[in-house]
Amino acid sequence: MRTQIFFASTLYGAATLAAALDAGCFEAADQRLLLVSNNAGNPETTPALDAMPGFERLRGRFERVLSWNETIRPFHPGGWSPRSDDAPLWERHLRMLWNLGDGPEDEVQLVLESLQVEPALAVARLFADAPIDVYADGLMSYGPTRNKLDPLVGGRVRRLLHLDLVPGLAPLLLTEFGVPAEVVPTDAFRTVLAELSAEVPPSVARAPEGGALLLGQYLSALDILTPDEEEELHLRMLRGAAQRGHGDLVFKPHPVAPARYSRALEKEAGELGVGLTVLSSPVLAEALYARMRPALVVGCFSTALLTASAFYGLPVARTGTELLLERVTPYENSNRVPVTLVDALLPDLDATFGAGFGPARGEALAGLVGAVGFCMQPRTYPHLREEAERYLADHLSPATRRYFKRRRLTSLALPGAVPRQFAFVPRSPAVRRVARRARALKRATLG
Repeated sequence: MRTQIFFASTLYGAATLAAALDAGCFEAADQRLLLVSNNAGNPETTPALDAMPGFERLRGRFERVLSWNETIRPFHPGGWSPRSDDAPLWERHLRMLWNLGDGPEDEVQLVLESLQVEPALAVARLFADAPIDVYADGLMSYGPTRNKLDPLVGGRVRRLLHLDLVPGLAPLLLTEFGVPAEVVPTDAFRTVLAELSAEVPPSVARAPEGGALLLGQYLSALDILTPDEEEELHLRMLRGAAQRGHGDLVFKPHPVAPARYSRALEKEAGELGVGLTVLSSPVLAEALYARMRPALVVGCFSTALLTASAFYGLPVARTGTELLLERVTPYENSNRVPVTLVDALLPDLDATFGAGFGPARGEALAGLVGAVGFCMQPRTYPHLREEAERYLADHLSPATRRYFKRRRLTSLALPGAVPRQFAFVPRSPAVRRVARRARALKRATLG
């Protein structure tokens, strides 16, 4: 018996799997199981994807839907992984629990997301002999693998399934293992999204058509921004959309974002004299595009921005990416490539209707991603050094400087680094003392 286990933690990921199944991306199997994981900080108070509106449209593609949270309870999916000695016992337990069979003819195939971290990594370790397909449900697929992956896991990956969010750009994820990338057909994904959009809560169905859609991300939960900074980011979205002449605005908050963000936006909208609808029910942003046909989609670095632009041809704008490029730490943080792509591809909301903006394309975009990827993980991708050197030598400018840290370029001996004779300056205690005194004197002088 052949069993395919599809692992998902988001409705967007489940929709990606559904599109891949509809497009015939998987071979035949005796049974297909969807293993759902709720990775929220407090999963007891946050609905899992199989409880979200629209999921019932996807359920029929799987024989059974299982809960990873219930399987490993009371442990949290993001913090539990089996001990090496216990993995064989867990595999036997799960084969019995899920009726997978325990004979030599009973094959298990895994389809996982975010393989480099828990909980997907834990599932891969439990079924140590199972072949793995990885699917990417966002922009992180274009960046490097965030952690060094055990060859016993990475060597079992057969392919990377991904959406063509940036046409012409090849994913960097898992290429250190020679994993080929395969595109999930866009038409199949749009068809699945149309199914989801047909079943939305009443509050979402009443959202005005043709307005501006504002996307929240809850970046303070990732310690990238403070709550006050994130609230101000949302206010910038609203002001920018209103300044462009949009009178009907729709705000889609992150499902677990504090209610204070919505209240601040409602107050600002009242002062500006524009209409604001806050979607209090959890819903996939992409499910709104066909239903609302928004005149503008605004966000920070959400994957939904590229989905709107590439799949639906909707006008999009970004805001806050320059601050995010500074705040995303350490440099190898896996959010860096998504922020970089959105910043390089989409116009700034605060600019005058994108005046003077030219998105990176073709070789320049591939070179940028390759250079950033090498700077993030130079030991994993040493073959990208020449590409990084070439890009930095030809394209480093005030506009592209923000994608790189001078200290990182210096440590890797890349173009744009601090000149060798001045490399000691940032580390010199004497220079730091003088700088502190100068800043103190400036503050005292200015009061």
